[in-house]
Amino acid sequence: MRAFARLLDSLAFTPSRNTKLTLVRDYLRETTDPERGWALAALTGVLTFDAAKPAFIRKAVEARVDPALFAMSYDFVGDLAETVALIWPSKPGANREPELPEVIDALRSASRNEVQRLLEGWLDALDPDGRWALLKLLTGALRVGVSARLAKLALADLGHVEVAEIEEVWHSQRPPYEDLFAWLEKRSDKPSPDAPARFRPVMLAQAIDEATDFAKYDAADYAAEWKWDGIRVQAASERGEKRLYSRTGDDIGHAFPDVMAALNFEGVIDGELLVMTGGRVDTFGDLQQRLNRKNPEAKTIAKFPAGIRAYDLLMDGKEDLRGLPFAQRRKRLEAFIAQLKSSRIDLSPLQPFESWEQLAHLRAQPPDGDPQIAEGLMLKRWDSIYEAGRPKGPWFKWKRDPHLIDAVLMYAQRGHGKRSSFYSDYTFGVWREDANGDRSLTPVGKAYFGFTDEELKQIDKFVRDNTIERFGPVRSVRADREFGLVLEVAFEGLQRSTRHKSGVAMRFPRINRIRWDKPSREADELQTLERMLD
Repeated sequence: MRAFARLLDSLAFTPSRNTKLTLVRDYLRETTDPERGWALAALTGVLTFDAAKPAFIRKAVEARVDPALFAMSYDFVGDLAETVALIWPSKPGANREPELPEVIDALRSASRNEVQRLLEGWLDALDPDGRWALLKLLTGALRVGVSARLAKLALADLGHVEVAEIEEVWHSQRPPYEDLFAWLEKRSDKPSPDAPARFRPVMLAQAIDEATDFAKYDAADYAAEWKWDGIRVQAASERGEKRLYSRTGDDIGHAFPDVMAALNFEGVIDGELLVMTGGRVDTFGDLQQRLNRKNPEAKTIAKFPAGIRAYDLLMDGKEDLRGLPFAQRRKRLEAFIAQLKSSRIDLSPLQPFESWEQLAHLRAQPPDGDPQIAEGLMLKRWDSIYEAGRPKGPWFKWKRDPHLIDAVLMYAQRGHGKRSSFYSDYTFGVWREDANGDRSLTPVGKAYFGFTDEELKQIDKFVRDNTIERFGPVRSVRADREFGLVLEVAFEGLQRSTRHKSGVAMRFPRINRIRWDKPSREADELQTLERMLD
């Protein structure tokens, strides 16, 4: 566990993405099988332990430490694994320190009754860093700033191959990935990617630079379609196997049985997962009612029917179309969707234009007159092949300009990982006038990015200096007409919401800048957001 614990500790306190990449690559190079494979599985979110629950951890620590002391410590630290790792009473020489593969093998076969005994023995044998790594592993909440994509980039760096090659074979491999490492270290041939309904690495778009790209490229070389506001998916149905993947390769089919039932074809479709009623696209807020549900209820499925709006065709039967130009793939896609005749899968229509000026006019006219259902436009070169990654030039995204409002910081919550000691999650509000003419703040959103590390320290100090109430890891800060911290908030969209007291919900809110100069009384009012909706 020591090498894995050192890796997690270094990753948690390293803000640089390139440094994280180097740390993961060097760990994979220096660590032997099968430990590095299990570590890779943990970093990419593949490992889950059904028998290990946070309740077991709390029960174990409260049996060793005064519950009131633990509660106060947890309140201060704000992270369960870190709190237990620090407060667990040391017991030197109690047991032999476990190895990572040993822990995983035990957890994979342990019953719930055995987990607490195993956990206590391991915690006794490990030092604080090892305890923290163990608990992060058990809960699956590593939160060390490493995505599955970054881990795959580290693998590509290790083997001096393109990350697309890693993506191509990833879904045919299983932990601890010994065949994968053997190939990357030139000890064997490349593993076969030939698994039915496997994930194909997605092609992504660059954000367009209006100042330079329109002058550089010819409008006649591009097709345009709406960038629908759902989630990018890949629907694969091959040799009797069916899968629905997110853009990062996560299998999300269990949450969308209605969509899975419609995959009655042989091929692979690239498209957007949306809630569609009678052929009309609904808002992302409706789609959120379906996301991250292991077993969606029948009434939820009926109220928010999901479907796929197809962008591209990657496989037509056994034929791989990714090497064909977009113009040919588009014709094949049109024929493919027409033959399906499915109410769950339709075609994303192309939007005709002859100049960049016409395209700008089109961008200002959202589909169905509703700016909530499309984020902007996608531009695709007619001659572009489908290549993994984000190449410059073939595909562009031209999103709507973000909305901006001035809001007042109301609550702050501690972050996770390297931010666990800082108040970095901010709830903000705008002014609302009641029937008596009294003005008060009402929360309208929450954001935890968009600011620099230095600004984080400044806001954290403001929160600590101006706390008026505490609720566990959350603090309420002073926010009234005469005093408060104004945040300029950018967001992509807005919709009505019965779940929020304000009646509105923001799409992708982020801190655009900190308005230290602006009095809190001059922040925006709820009526401003309501006018945006209207």
